[in-house]
Amino acid sequence: SPPIDPLRSSATAITEQMASTWAKVPMAPADPILGVAVAYAADPSPKKVNLGIGAYRNAEGKPIVLKCIREAEKKIAGDETMMKEYLPIQGLDGFLKVTSQVIFGKDSPALKEDRVAVVQSLSGTGALRIAGEFIAMSKPGSTVYISDPSWGNHHQIFRRSGLQTKTYRYLSPTMGLDITGMLQDLSAAPKGSTFVLHTVAHNPTGVDPTQEQWKQIADVCQEREAILVFDTAYQGYASGDLNRDAWSVRYFCNERGMELMVTQSYSKNFGLYGERIGALNVACSDKGAATKVLSQLKAIVRPMYSNPQLHGARLVSTVLADQRLNALWEEELTAMAKQITDMRGALVSSLAEIKCPPPNSKFSSWKHVTDQIGMFAYTGLSKKQCDVLTDKHHIYCTKNGRFSMAGVNPGNVRYIAEAMKDAITASARL
Repeated sequence: SPPIDPLRSSATAITEQMASTWAKVPMAPADPILGVAVAYAADPSPKKVNLGIGAYRNAEGKPIVLKCIREAEKKIAGDETMMKEYLPIQGLDGFLKVTSQVIFGKDSPALKEDRVAVVQSLSGTGALRIAGEFIAMSKPGSTVYISDPSWGNHHQIFRRSGLQTKTYRYLSPTMGLDITGMLQDLSAAPKGSTFVLHTVAHNPTGVDPTQEQWKQIADVCQEREAILVFDTAYQGYASGDLNRDAWSVRYFCNERGMELMVTQSYSKNFGLYGERIGALNVACSDKGAATKVLSQLKAIVRPMYSNPQLHGARLVSTVLADQRLNALWEEELTAMAKQITDMRGALVSSLAEIKCPPPNSKFSSWKHVTDQIGMFAYTGLSKKQCDVLTDKHHIYCTKNGRFSMAGVNPGNVRYIAEAMKDAITASARL
């Protein structure tokens, strides 16, 4: 027999040891939202409809790049002075100067007094993770209160940051805001707790507080001395009006003078899904506090990903710094928001025309769909009803009945309505 190679035997033993170690790693559960996209992509049916992922589609059901972005890209490409060097830890200076103005307003006292610490982030998810790490470092005993329901990633982000999460009541059985339950739960939270609030177009419900209700929420937040995190994914995309959609943040910060954190994502309102561009703003009591907070945010970013991406920040800052491109962006925002609103109305009209019953006995109509705002409609459909939509009609949505209204268009709205009727009547027979 050939002689044994000791080096080969040693390498084999090491490989087997590593394989054995990694073999014990459990399989992670599939993401409930991104998993919908995977299932949709694998379906060969020509009738398939994707109502899962929150990404804008035009009236023909196609993804688009905004005209303002196309023009900004040409402007950037033609500027030979622009290099591809590393950004500072906090991000692109031109971007940082304008992003806080978008959410707080150019006349914000917090900005004029230079008491907002801001860092560029990997979209809204990255901003939330930085916020979570900062809270865990500076207020380690703070429990994070998240609406029930909320975006599926909220709990995971804060738990991965080492924080405990709990929920507060948010939605009534008939898809309205349970303001009484919300205020009771927030009032019962220990002082110094962290409250995660959706700035506009609550995900997944599309149900937002009124301005008067926001004032009540602010009273409770102030009394509880809460750490506030406003998650902002849909500014301008919800109503088509950037200022209107920022009302809650500006009321808390500019009118009430409250310290707060605000995350920003430019995925939806600029259509920059793959560029992963966003920001975390921390409005502080004074400039000195903001300077120290910024130093800590940078200390979190450095070992996490060192510094942020360049191209998305250049695109956003180029549009916002150019009066013509900024006006074009706002026009496109208005058009996108209008299409979503129009499709809500079209879906409810189609359901009425075919005499589709409401999802269950708690509802008298489908009016809750048009009462909601933003990208998502929280339909009230059950898991069984959603399973019928997918298994029989090739319509993909999350199992809690959340529809991305961006996936509804004039060419498929009737098909979706008829499938909903079939799902509801079929489940009633089970």
